[in-house]
Amino acid sequence: MNPILVRYVRIVDAMNYRIGRITMYGIFVMVGVLMWSSISKTFFLPSRWTLEVAQFALVAYYLIGGPYSIQLAANVRMDLFYGNWSPRRKAWFDVFTIWFLIFYLVVMIYGAIGSTAYSLGYFGDAPFTFFRDLIHAFLTGGIDAAREKLGFIERSPTSWRPYLWPVKVIATIGIFLMLLQAISEFIKDVAFLRGIDMRKDAPAHRHHEEDIYEEAP
Repeated sequence: MNPILVRYVRIVDAMNYRIGRITMYGIFVMVGVLMWSSISKTFFLPSRWTLEVAQFALVAYYLIGGPYSIQLAANVRMDLFYGNWSPRRKAWFDVFTIWFLIFYLVVMIYGAIGSTAYSLGYFGDAPFTFFRDLIHAFLTGGIDAAREKLGFIERSPTSWRPYLWPVKVIATIGIFLMLLQAISEFIKDVAFLRGIDMRKDAPAHRHHEEDIYEEAP
């Protein structure tokens, strides 16, 4: 197997594994926020920020943790026939169908970048140029120069009115990480069809085996 591809798989899998293991604790953040929402509504004045913070936390939890779910093969799929196939037949099927996922993620990234640019006050049709100019202004002139490139900052149309660009940045990063993981899965499937099992050395696979060993009587 090409050493560059092997290196890519190892780096992406290790990165998304660590990010996923941290992101999984985000469930406690959502529970805490919603619990405080119930308490504040019952005993105090209702907090205006709880619902949107819980929604933003869910976006981060779902999208940033998505690549880890793909590694564990824990993502939801239609399993009417797939579950009874041999590992080799599954790999052949995945090699072709994963391109639909990759295409979808590429479209999603383009839309997410455009939406993020919009949230920073850019209303044109060249968001990549906007971010290139924004980064260049920041590197050459600092925060003040970058601020001049921004327009009307988008806010949520609620009473709390939070800025929307942070959650859109998180969504863009999460989609990008899923794209990297999808490419990694494609490489691993191709390697498997060539007789090389790259998944046995993946962090998620080793962790899964440790869990099975600990649960065994």
